[in-house]
Amino acid sequence: MRADGAGLLLAAAGAVLLMSGCALGPDYHPPEMAAPQEWRQPAPAGETAANLPWWDLFQDEVLRDLIKSALAENKDLAVAAARVGEARARYGFTRADQLPVVDLAIGATRGRTSAQLPPGTGETTNAFVGRVDAFYEADLWGKYSRATEAARADLLGTEMARQTVILTLVGDVAASYLEMLDLDQQLEIAKSTLEARRGSLELIRKRFEKGVVSALDVHQAEIQESIAAAAVPDIERQVVETEDRIRILLGRFPGDVPRGRKLQEQTLPPEIPAGLVSDLLRRRPDVLAAEQALVSANASIGVAEAQRFPSIFLTASAGAASDDLSRITHGGAGIWSIGASLLQPLFNFGKNKRRVEIARAQTEQALYAYEASVQEAFREVEDALAAVRTWNEQVEAFDRQVVAARAALHLSEARYEGGVASYLEVLIQQTTAFSAELGASQAHRAQLVSIVRLYSALGGGWTPPEAESATAPASEKKEPASNQ
Repeated sequence: MRADGAGLLLAAAGAVLLMSGCALGPDYHPPEMAAPQEWRQPAPAGETAANLPWWDLFQDEVLRDLIKSALAENKDLAVAAARVGEARARYGFTRADQLPVVDLAIGATRGRTSAQLPPGTGETTNAFVGRVDAFYEADLWGKYSRATEAARADLLGTEMARQTVILTLVGDVAASYLEMLDLDQQLEIAKSTLEARRGSLELIRKRFEKGVVSALDVHQAEIQESIAAAAVPDIERQVVETEDRIRILLGRFPGDVPRGRKLQEQTLPPEIPAGLVSDLLRRRPDVLAAEQALVSANASIGVAEAQRFPSIFLTASAGAASDDLSRITHGGAGIWSIGASLLQPLFNFGKNKRRVEIARAQTEQALYAYEASVQEAFREVEDALAAVRTWNEQVEAFDRQVVAARAALHLSEARYEGGVASYLEVLIQQTTAFSAELGASQAHRAQLVSIVRLYSALGGGWTPPEAESATAPASEKKEPASNQ
């Protein structure tokens, strides 16, 4: 390339770059919301327990291993991780639009002209060409910088979506595991009750044969025995279904699931400090994902607005051409060209204007979605705080009910044996005691699950990464998340 041509191209490129500092569209500013200043439900004071990793929250080694397996093999989490990889590639792909495109072209042709056509030489000719072509679209209005900003927000949002899957997965595994332990305990209660009622039925049948009791007592005892007998297979079916659900969460085929501590032996903390209200929005990955969607939509407005303004393209080509490959590096074989063009949309039936309107409407939707995610986050925490408090109270009430029901059953059985009470009184107390024991087990499981749900609602189990270092390559860690 000749020096005057190179200088001209460099001067033109420099002028264009100076003009490229303008980026159309609004810069992103976090939306202001009148969020609550304190929790509506009473919460223990202190640093939020959501800062604890899940392996410190759950003291059951088997449950820890199940969670580790789920994090390693769950298919939904694998899909979420693959989406992060896709978003990272899209970010790099979009960012490359800000840089010049350089291509290498090498060609060789050989041909012969007809001797019967003018000029009628009939000669065979060779042509060897090698050149480097460069193309650059000046980012005058920030079209590509805004597109890169949107792609980076999409990448960060996808990473936050993966963290949301992790948070949900850990909570689902823990809740399902506790449900399985509850069903194990219910099965033990049902089998113990069935054994006791079979013994009682056998005793009543013998007393009937001796004429001590009526046939009504026998039939009533048979009914109670059948109720307990029907409960056993029903609970066994639920155990299998819960085990299979856990196995799917682990990314495996249905099968048996190991047990650790029994339900009554679980040592989850009875209270979880909720921490400061202001910390919730930076701890919840779903809220952070919704905000990044808003950042992306906001940047897309600038992309759409830039398409309404002129585009400047710079092209340059330099190389050599010769009819003899051995002389292609000799003097005089060089070829070069430079050029610039401007494209200004004139009349397209308002498509570019409508594109801006679409981007603004999508940004408005993203804003409302973000606000909804914030409101939902606060609702989940408040509901979880209420659940923890009320289930604690219900567990205490159920435990008292079990003690009283067992005592009443023993007393009614003694009264029946002594001929003071009818068997109907025994039946009522048997039903009450059975229901109380099953209810106490379910309440204890719900109490533990409420703690798990509160832990998840607070965004526990992961450390919120800084936006610059969460997913961006090392060379991009100092690049701001918006306003590029």
